Amino acid sequence: MRQIPFFNYPHVYQQQKEEILASMMRVMERGAFILQEELFQFEREIARFVNAEYAVGVANGTESMFVALLAAGIGPGDEVILCSHTYIATAAAVHFTGATPVLVDCGEDRLIDPVAVENAVTSRTRAVMPTHLNGRTCNMDRLQAVAAKHGLIIIEDAAQALGSKFKGRSAGTFGFAGSVSLYPAKVLGCFGDGGVLFTNAEKTYEQLLKLHDHGRDENGMVVTWGVNSRLDTLQAAVLLPKLKNFPNEIIRRRKLAQLYTDNLKDVPELRLPPAPDADNDHFDIYQNYELEAENRDELRQYLKNNGVGSIIQWGGTPVHKFTGLGLPGKCLPVVEEFFRKCFLLPMNTSLSDDDVYYICEIIRKFYGGC
Repeated sequence: MRQIPFFNYPHVYQQQKEEILASMMRVMERGAFILQEELFQFEREIARFVNAEYAVGVANGTESMFVALLAAGIGPGDEVILCSHTYIATAAAVHFTGATPVLVDCGEDRLIDPVAVENAVTSRTRAVMPTHLNGRTCNMDRLQAVAAKHGLIIIEDAAQALGSKFKGRSAGTFGFAGSVSLYPAKVLGCFGDGGVLFTNAEKTYEQLLKLHDHGRDENGMVVTWGVNSRLDTLQAAVLLPKLKNFPNEIIRRRKLAQLYTDNLKDVPELRLPPAPDADNDHFDIYQNYELEAENRDELRQYLKNNGVGSIIQWGGTPVHKFTGLGLPGKCLPVVEEFFRKCFLLPMNTSLSDDDVYYICEIIRKFYGGC
């Protein structure tokens, strides 16, 4: 029986083993571990990749959002609107500034609903944090219109969307700042935790630099309160060769997504994510392949019995349903219905075409197809 894990972590290393080891060795032989040239080179190159003016490497994706919120002056008494269809980190970043996360429903695209955002605006609302999920950028035209109407700051949670675009513009470059995660399972991942912030404003960039390094300025003088959230130079050395291969990674993922679409589009019990060329506005990079399925739990067990790994993202719980967080009880019907059916199929470049054909064959058999 074929065995297809949900994610093949050793492949992340083996894929570019020699290049990565050589890059890491150059750092280790110099003892250049914190705020050294490989980090600065990575920041320049990744900013160029998304066409942002500036990039700042940070310790992880959660802290990148937290630092961005601090730079925007978000704090106690403020409200920040975000979608409940996100990882807990998005809400946690807001919470630890002292502000209040306000959770809203998703739309038919399963991303934040701009209508729900507008309906949630109060006199205390300072910002909106759209989460670009699974490698797809939100409809930023509609969100920017709402933000402009109400004078809101946009801080993007682009943790899963590096390289994704809306109308030719990269996720993470639309607002005050954009946050990306570099966790190992991401399309561009390091060998531990890591993150990066993008901004197009020089003053914001200068503020982010201070905040992520103990409040120190370019002379090493502490000029404000800050945190320790620097991307290690060793992780930057891992990321540099991977960034060079990143366009090929995206091409392969889009091909895999098309294979899933071609082989599952006529299964009526499934709702698939948009195909790679479903519309002209979106360029998706397929960080994940998340679909909705009738009899989901039974299907996942059937896949497991046939050697195929799958997961339900974030334990199958939207943020507003985590009762231990003390958030106001809400009914968000679209996201709640979505979480009753959603799960992730394997989506990474360790997959062969035959792996995808096999996965699709198992799914079709489960639903009585051939």
